[in-house]
Amino acid sequence: MKASDTSIFNALSPNTALFFIPPYQRAYSWEKEQIYRFFDDVMRLVHSELDPKQKDKQEHFFGTLVYKSEPTGSFINLNVIIDGQQRLTTSLLFCIALRDLSTDPQERADMTNTLLTSSNSSFEDHVKLKQVTADFDAYRALVRGDEERVPGKVTDAYKLFIKLLTPKLQIEGLTIRHFITALQRINVVTILLDERPYKGEDPQVIFETLNSLGKPLTLSDLIRNYILLGMPSKEQTKTYDKEWQPKIEQPLGEAYLSKFFRDYLQCRDKKPYKVVNDNNTKELYYQFKGFVEQTFTSRDAFIKDIQSYVPCYLSIIDPSHYEDATSYSETIRELLCNIFEDITSEAFKPVVLELLHMYQAKAPATTISGALLIETLESIRTYLIRRRVLSLTIGENMNIPLLTSYLPAVANQQTSLMDVLANQFYHLRFPNDKEVRDTLERIAFYKGLNKYSKFILGKMEEQHTKVAVPFKDKAVTIEHIMPQTLNEVWRSELGEEKAEEVHQHYLHNIGNLILTEFNSEMGNKSFADKKSRLATSTIRYSHDICQYEQWCEESILDHQDRMISLFLDTFSLPDEYKLANNWRDANKQATETLFYPLESDPTILTGRKPKAVVLFGSTVEVKSWRTLLLLFFKNLFDQHPQAKSILFDNQKEVLGRADALILWKDLKSKPVSYRHLYKTIDNKDCYKETSDIADDCICINATLNTQALIDRIARVMRLLDLDSEEVIIKL
Repeated sequence: MKASDTSIFNALSPNTALFFIPPYQRAYSWEKEQIYRFFDDVMRLVHSELDPKQKDKQEHFFGTLVYKSEPTGSFINLNVIIDGQQRLTTSLLFCIALRDLSTDPQERADMTNTLLTSSNSSFEDHVKLKQVTADFDAYRALVRGDEERVPGKVTDAYKLFIKLLTPKLQIEGLTIRHFITALQRINVVTILLDERPYKGEDPQVIFETLNSLGKPLTLSDLIRNYILLGMPSKEQTKTYDKEWQPKIEQPLGEAYLSKFFRDYLQCRDKKPYKVVNDNNTKELYYQFKGFVEQTFTSRDAFIKDIQSYVPCYLSIIDPSHYEDATSYSETIRELLCNIFEDITSEAFKPVVLELLHMYQAKAPATTISGALLIETLESIRTYLIRRRVLSLTIGENMNIPLLTSYLPAVANQQTSLMDVLANQFYHLRFPNDKEVRDTLERIAFYKGLNKYSKFILGKMEEQHTKVAVPFKDKAVTIEHIMPQTLNEVWRSELGEEKAEEVHQHYLHNIGNLILTEFNSEMGNKSFADKKSRLATSTIRYSHDICQYEQWCEESILDHQDRMISLFLDTFSLPDEYKLANNWRDANKQATETLFYPLESDPTILTGRKPKAVVLFGSTVEVKSWRTLLLLFFKNLFDQHPQAKSILFDNQKEVLGRADALILWKDLKSKPVSYRHLYKTIDNKDCYKETSDIADDCICINATLNTQALIDRIARVMRLLDLDSEEVIIKL
């Protein structure tokens, strides 16, 4: 390894400076924030240059430029960039903008010939920098000065530099030369890797351990690097251009790439992995890398395998992509839409990914028939919607991916997914008919299941009439038969004595609701008027309302019974499961309840106290909610040190008040009545006069009711992208 300190100008200006950004590197990604920061640093150097009082002119350290040298077959070697491609590209885009704003033809030519092109370059138009495919056309057009530009982040950065530089160059005394001088004071450390085997300078290891000054590397960036970096440049380009970019990156798009790699890993490794975020990217990358090295004999074998899952994943993230040549195609597409768009399940993505892959596989031992695939997807849909009715989501993300290991047995019909789902632990149970009926009789369906209510009622209508219902159409809405606001006509309809009681108890109950295209027309109209309008509806079960002479408590309960029976028929179980206790060790119901702040309904906490809390993998016994809150913050700051500054900077938005967290040095001078609201992070009272609390000790406002306390924990977890399994409360 050879390190040198130089300026960005000197790194770019030699005629022998040829740079290649290989395809394993991500495309140019700097946003406005990074561009503004770079420009501010340049302007600071320009002001220093213009200030006659400053004898020692300021300089700026811009980071590292790590590269390896590759022979090209000529006298000039190629500098293959390992780290620093974003900084290098940004500097060159800044130079192009400077050149284009110059009014001196000779100055423009000098900048082009010195910084942007080289007579030794074998790249198109003799440019000094060759980038990944997605950026090169845009960059080359800018170097050439083409009027027609290629849209994208490269061109956006150039335009922003033009916008920022234009008013500066109108300032008297400020010239292009001052900005060139600034580039000569922006320093970088160039590191040339020695790739001789005994030196042990593996570019891949260096790439993995370097910290970027710009945007953090994503999981997909790291995986692409791992697959391509070990190849020679020409092979990298060929593999990227023909296999990786068109068959993996392009179909999935940047938004889904890292999610796909995580779900692929869950699917193939048959176990759960954390949701991808900036805090765990490296952890997931090493897990992914370990799986690939243990599973595949070559990188080509891995590429071929992962490519085969891409079409399946596209059918999950956008079911409209799904199509096959069989009569099952439309039904499969509809079920995928129900599971991933209407119910929005994340947990079942790896399971369904493997199911679709098995369905499309050519090896007989691993295939699943179309009929069996539909039966299995229907079981998943029924399992999910029954659990949503009961507000059950606990444990799904951590346990459902494990079910992938049962799929070969499902395909061979040695078991069914229904059997597997009915044999999970209690908190993952498959609700039977009695649980569902009891819940639907009790809950405010319209509010409690608002996210799923149109989907449920729409599928019930389809089951009733065997005709598809456009329940996603905004014109199709949920109508309250007994209206949300009572008038005198409706009080009379319900019975004056019981009107308020019936209204309060049954307004949002499933027995008072129907799906209709006439909601805006009916409003508070009388029951007779509503019946007349509903008789013309294309939604058939609306006609059932017409059989009632009066709409009162008795008719609501009768309609409730019909609707619940229709739900149970639509999302049905085989007879042996209808009334069975569908969980493992069914005779021994769970003695403790697990509560997940990100997933569970906080209303179940009323009147209950915690027994223990699992924080970032460690279990601690607790006896009060206040102690639990303090332990949460203490463990959070230990596990995620950066969380401290993030929360102190965003208290009002996240914690609900600007002084939810306060240092003891700022709290100790406050009145006792104010300090009484706080506890130190290690559970000491703050209202007492004490000298054993350090000034930098964090004090926490812990005077919250249970639901507010849980909401505060959940808000923090969302802000920091923590997984739901990081905090589990045992009741």
